[in-house]
Amino acid sequence: MMANLFSTFDPGTSLNLALNWLSTFLGILFIPLSYWLIPSRYLMAWNTLTATLHNEFKTLIGSKIKGSTLVFISLLTFLMFNNFLGLFPYIFTSTSHLAMTLAMALPMWMSFMIYGWFNNTLHMLAHLVPQGTPSALMPFMVLIETISNIIRPGTLAVRLAANMIAGHLLITLMGNTGSSISFIILMILLTAQILLLILESAVAIIQSYVFAILSTLYSSEVI
Repeated sequence: MMANLFSTFDPGTSLNLALNWLSTFLGILFIPLSYWLIPSRYLMAWNTLTATLHNEFKTLIGSKIKGSTLVFISLLTFLMFNNFLGLFPYIFTSTSHLAMTLAMALPMWMSFMIYGWFNNTLHMLAHLVPQGTPSALMPFMVLIETISNIIRPGTLAVRLAANMIAGHLLITLMGNTGSSISFIILMILLTAQILLLILESAVAIIQSYVFAILSTLYSSEVI
């Protein structure tokens, strides 16, 4: 019996150590080995996915910084593995915690800002005032753009964590009522749980893609 609803997301264990965070590294086991003479279908599918994502990110970033798409491809696959693994029983969902999502969003955003303001200062200042803004509204637009720029890492982190925790909470709530209902309602509940699990699988992919795409867009603004 759970002490409270949010104990499902407790990173602690019976040993009073946060060993549950080690589930973050389980995604490494799914990376295919590339040491075979003839590649497997899994490796070919992996290479196809990587090439598709590379072309997708390259259209957003351009060719100004070579190899930068690999960073965002790694970020996407890392988040996708963690989101998917959190759907399995007894596996801790690290991406449902702000400690995890902020640890990825904040340093990335800070590196973009430091690079942009030190290397492209005029370009960064131009971003604060959209083209065609009347002179009377320029101070307000600078304030609005500055605030929207500051809250970007927070929105990245909260969006991912909130979407992950919402589906898990709903699955937990529905699962806890299964022992006290009739057989017919139980079948309806199981059907709803399966549909919700399919939806959560889609959310796991979409949220990792959104996180990587938004990070790519933020990096393209400082180049």
